[in-house]
Amino acid sequence: MAERVLRLGTRGSKLARWQADWTAARLTQLGHQVEIVEITTTGDANQSHDLGAIGTVGLFTKEIQRALLADQVDLAVHSLKDLPTTPVEKLTLAAVPEREVVADALVSGIARSIDELPQGARVGTGSLRRRSQLLRIRPDLQLLDVRGNVDTRLRKLDAGDYDALVLAAAGLTRLGLQERIAQQIPFDQMLPAPGQGALGIECRADDTETLARLAPLNDPTARAAVIAERTMLAYVEGGCLAAIGAHATVEKGELSLVARILSSDGTECLAAEQSGAVDDAVAIGKRVGEELLSLGARRLVQERR
Repeated sequence: MAERVLRLGTRGSKLARWQADWTAARLTQLGHQVEIVEITTTGDANQSHDLGAIGTVGLFTKEIQRALLADQVDLAVHSLKDLPTTPVEKLTLAAVPEREVVADALVSGIARSIDELPQGARVGTGSLRRRSQLLRIRPDLQLLDVRGNVDTRLRKLDAGDYDALVLAAAGLTRLGLQERIAQQIPFDQMLPAPGQGALGIECRADDTETLARLAPLNDPTARAAVIAERTMLAYVEGGCLAAIGAHATVEKGELSLVARILSSDGTECLAAEQSGAVDDAVAIGKRVGEELLSLGARRLVQERR
């Protein structure tokens, strides 16, 4: 009997299609047939609006998860930084492939680093996390909202609407736009979003056939790192609106996690760090979350809400 075709659900943006095509190519190499199904999400339909005002978490994932639950697709590929940490019953994270560069990137034609930006420079970002960390180190900057996909944002920069943008280095790299990166921002200046640079491949928890096909795509090191980051985020109930950055690294079997939560204006910054065995990713994430809460993180999360 012929093997069933895997229906892969994805957003239709250029970056989302890159992620879906990459996943489909890997599965094809393993001998499986894949059909890509494009799904429009709330976030895609509201790119011109303040996403924080539309309805908090799951803007780019809910419709795709509904399609999974309704058996309209067999798997979905998400940017893990967009995937809410609250588990969805009957769905599971089947694979986390090898991770792309994690850092945020400064894109600018007038400066090679954040430190080189002129006084009062206009920097475009739609992220509270990036905004707060920028204000922490450069309170003189004019931080302006920017919406749209990567190409749209770059066009606005080139048209002179901004002096610089801050974007995920992973997205630029995946789209072949590495030459636009003026600086990979150092982690002491800006911690990335939990899960940034990682893909999450999701499927139904009882779909043993699809789970088996996806297993070779999983990278245990990347998975452990993002589990630690996302566990911390869930523990402090940060959602997608709080200014929370995190970065986990794995070296010689040891996982280290550093996290930071800031006030909206960047004047207050709480930081925590823990390390341990790579198999203890969940426990490490919880310990960092506990440390942040003991320092007063819940007040900063509620401030934004």
